[in-house]
Amino acid sequence: MKSTEEIWQAYHERLLNFLKTRVDHHIAEDLLQDVFIKIHSKIDGLKQSDKLESWVYQITRNSVIDYYRSNRPLEELPTWLKDDDIEEYESVAQELSNCLTPLIQQLPLKYRIALSRVELERKTQKELAEELGISISGAKSQVQRGRAQLKSLLHDCCVVEVNRHQQPVTFSQKTASCKLCC
Repeated sequence: MKSTEEIWQAYHERLLNFLKTRVDHHIAEDLLQDVFIKIHSKIDGLKQSDKLESWVYQITRNSVIDYYRSNRPLEELPTWLKDDDIEEYESVAQELSNCLTPLIQQLPLKYRIALSRVELERKTQKELAEELGISISGAKSQVQRGRAQLKSLLHDCCVVEVNRHQQPVTFSQKTASCKLCC
């Protein structure tokens, strides 16, 4: 079995070039150091010394993957979060959400249960499927159909204006006779 120093001598340049094709050059050096720390700490676990090269490259590939997973570029905040009117958006959304419970109560039972569990109780669709004893695709269908019917009920009763990010900005009743939610 080769020592870490021998592996460094044999693979240093090739691994550095390999890394430079996958990450920024200044990051490649740091990743190479991390790779050799992993090699040094796990070399005793390598059972077949004839597989050394593929093992070293696998560690290097995994380090690149780990780098990209942990260093995802931060997305810029949506403009509505930067706006001074954030409290206004939140208050409109909160007021509108108060309308949903009475509207959900008008849905057929299976859609009412599906939306209540997923949207109000924040359960996953997988948890809904397990609770109801149906397939995950069946649960997804019930949630989607329930959402569609809920949207239709809401639009029958109210006019909802949304911004370009699909957040409600204002809403009002279509007719004074609609007393479901407003």
